[in-house]
Amino acid sequence: MKDPFFFEPLPWLVKATQPLADVLSLPSLPLHIHEVLAASILYSVIYYPISPLVSRLIVGRKYTDLPRKRRINWDAHVVSFVQSVLINGLALWVMLVDTERSQMDWQERIWGYTGAAGMIQALAAGYFLWDLVVTSCNMDVFGLGTLAHAVSALFVYSLGFRPFINYYGCVFILWELSTPFLNIHWFFDKLGMTGSRAQLYNGLALLFTFFASRLVYGTYQSVTVFSDIFAAINGHPVLPEGSVDLEAITSFDPAGVMRFATPGSTVPVWLAATYLLSNLTLNSLNFYC
Repeated sequence: MKDPFFFEPLPWLVKATQPLADVLSLPSLPLHIHEVLAASILYSVIYYPISPLVSRLIVGRKYTDLPRKRRINWDAHVVSFVQSVLINGLALWVMLVDTERSQMDWQERIWGYTGAAGMIQALAAGYFLWDLVVTSCNMDVFGLGTLAHAVSALFVYSLGFRPFINYYGCVFILWELSTPFLNIHWFFDKLGMTGSRAQLYNGLALLFTFFASRLVYGTYQSVTVFSDIFAAINGHPVLPEGSVDLEAITSFDPAGVMRFATPGSTVPVWLAATYLLSNLTLNSLNFYC
């Protein structure tokens, strides 16, 4: 499926990004760098000035009377809420309409690529880029744990530009289906609505989505991606005969889901180990935190 983003890659930005993409072995990054930056800018604007302005209008002094650290945390939760609703909705839509993605076999799930799935990974990477910057500038508020999470998440989603497990980008976005309800729960506490009926109903939705999306669906998909990666370690994809001119490809002009794969493409042990360890760590946190 073609990249459905509302504007095409900017030629000058693609050209400027290409050297970095070559060094990092991220060939599809130039096609999506505009989406990474657009997402980061969007969340920056929501963080400031939109969140402070809207929060003052809606809750008044309950926001303005907060000390600096709590206001920063409040604004970050507003961004998290907007991002989780947006990215979950887009990921579900792509999973429903991207027939190229839905028909992928195990090789294509590892080395394949579609423009729509690439957009999802780019928007997620843009959020975690914003998260990394804001956390780094406010370490007294968020701490090392949040910084480590931002770095790890940005790294994992950047792997999709190799492309590597581009297919699974949408899948693991859905771990965040519970995040909107988690943010609402947090806001209820800060607004003095702890124990209210509204918080109870939201809490039930939070428990259901957390159990369904993270513990059940997330665990099942972790087993699936582990199986695909183990099959690909030090292996190579079987490609159709013929070659593809990568310079002629844009994310709006697909040339097959294996367009970036070559006979030499592989999954080195370090890449498999890094990804699997990250996935296992995050999945373990779902059970024990």
